[in-house]
Amino acid sequence: MRPIVALLTDFGTKDGFVGAMKGVMLSINPDLQIVDITHNIEPFNILKGALILRAHYRYFPKGTIFLCVVDPGVGSEREPLAIECGKYTFVGPHNGIFDLVLKDISMDILAYKIERYTLPRWNETFHGRDVFAPICAYLSTGLPLHEVGRSFEYNYMLKWEDPLSDGKKVKGKIIYFDRFGNCVTNVPCGNFTMGEFRGEKLRVVSHFLQQKVKKPALLCGSFGFMELFIPLDSAKDKLKVSLGEEIIFYLP
Repeated sequence: MRPIVALLTDFGTKDGFVGAMKGVMLSINPDLQIVDITHNIEPFNILKGALILRAHYRYFPKGTIFLCVVDPGVGSEREPLAIECGKYTFVGPHNGIFDLVLKDISMDILAYKIERYTLPRWNETFHGRDVFAPICAYLSTGLPLHEVGRSFEYNYMLKWEDPLSDGKKVKGKIIYFDRFGNCVTNVPCGNFTMGEFRGEKLRVVSHFLQQKVKKPALLCGSFGFMELFIPLDSAKDKLKVSLGEEIIFYLP
């Protein structure tokens, strides 16, 4: 199977940044397969990038290299890293973008600070092209991870609140809105019997149209977390939901 690099950035597609990264990688390894996860992360929003990476990484083949760039600190003292964890490799800035996926995999982390195999640079504003893209391409040709630089002790940096549980209920928060207006919580999917939002009891269903009336309900969403939704409508807009609002899920 041809090697795969999966891209996740906040670059958008207007300015050619994504194309430049692909050009660098294909110049080094023309046999590379490049997959776009998304380039529409809200600019500088590391948490949203981390959430989307956690939601989708597991559907890629063993050996996939994930190049993830949501990097408000580009060129600063934050370290550029190449990481192996489980059956995947992750390349990008050490700013929390990989925290959720590494916690989810929950295996030994081998991290290295990138010091070699980068492009010559005349500025420090585009590490996606000059640092991370060439590293991904060389790794895809079989370069051992330890060749990129010195060993590095990974530190978790993302400001992430775990839900609170007392054995009968789990209290969480709204942390993300998808493009349909569904409200993603920080509560992992589970065997919940019902929920509560703003004092109103809500049913838990298995799919969107199981809720036959246009009223809010809850389900296990594709991000792997419980979601608040309204069928064929935007719960975010209809209910004027804000990030950080509390939501409760009841256990059997």
